[in-house]
Amino acid sequence: MPPFWTPERHADRRPALLARNRIQHAIRDWLEAEDFLEVDPSALQISPGNEAHLHAFATEALGNDGQARPMYLHTSPEFAMKKLLAAGEARIASFAHVWRNRERGPRHSPEFTMLEWYRAGADYTVLMDDCATILTLAARAAGAEVFRSAHAECDPFAQPERLSVAEAFSHYAGIDLLATCAPGGATDAAALRAQCESTGFAVAADDSWSDMVSKLLVAKVEPHLGHGRATILDRYPLAEAALARPAPDDPRLAQRFELYACGVELANGFGELTDAVEQRRRFEADMDLKARLYGQRYPLDEEFLSALAIMPEASGIALGFDRLVMLATGAPQIDDVIWVPVG
Repeated sequence: MPPFWTPERHADRRPALLARNRIQHAIRDWLEAEDFLEVDPSALQISPGNEAHLHAFATEALGNDGQARPMYLHTSPEFAMKKLLAAGEARIASFAHVWRNRERGPRHSPEFTMLEWYRAGADYTVLMDDCATILTLAARAAGAEVFRSAHAECDPFAQPERLSVAEAFSHYAGIDLLATCAPGGATDAAALRAQCESTGFAVAADDSWSDMVSKLLVAKVEPHLGHGRATILDRYPLAEAALARPAPDDPRLAQRFELYACGVELANGFGELTDAVEQRRRFEADMDLKARLYGQRYPLDEEFLSALAIMPEASGIALGFDRLVMLATGAPQIDDVIWVPVG
């Protein structure tokens, strides 16, 4: 295939790129009508995020004296935007370029655009309504009656189904996931491994509980989500929601959901954790895990943790904008909807 910048290749890509612009304009108009303030967080940060399996691009900032200070390109604008919530902003949104290392494929680019928005004082279920609206806006802007990915289709105008993680694992994988979870976030890897073996699902002897959950989700659950209509996969186990509040009715669960269409994960939403002490504990645990698995750890953003202590209760969500455009245009590769793809 010729490079993206050749005239013939660009002519093929241009309709999807113009649709991308229309979708972005439509969402921006909606955000403005909803009284959101669009903000533009800096990409260069002290910490890129503290999730064990996210890999950042590292660099260094040289001071006037020539001394180097480690810095990172952010994997999400989350820390910066939550600082703005602490500062007093109530509804904020950003179309942010973000960077994630070790991620390259048909749906993954090492640099991509994340649409992230926050509602102070709002229950996280309001974000589910936001997602349904954005799917409709994207379809109309692209002139699409359905979303497509490979052989899957999804009606972007239909009300999304809402399915708990426990229900999805039971229905699609034959796994009683909550039986392996204890209040407070403790998990039982041996119990989950026994269930996997009883259903014939192969796992490695050294797989952690989280590893097994991830494998089951990818192999058994995700392929069934978002067909015909979008799926909101809700109420994740607390151990899989490092930045979310516990569910008030079940301490094993968290206020976290993900949005799927055509089997593709589009968005990740939370009732945001505002307990700075608990957030520090979770970050340190994740960085301990990262050190064991990958031999590295990222610093904690102490300024973020200080801001978290005065941040109001809020709900927030991050949506992969390029993936949304892919589905609305039927593009098979993420590079087809990025104006200038990473080489």
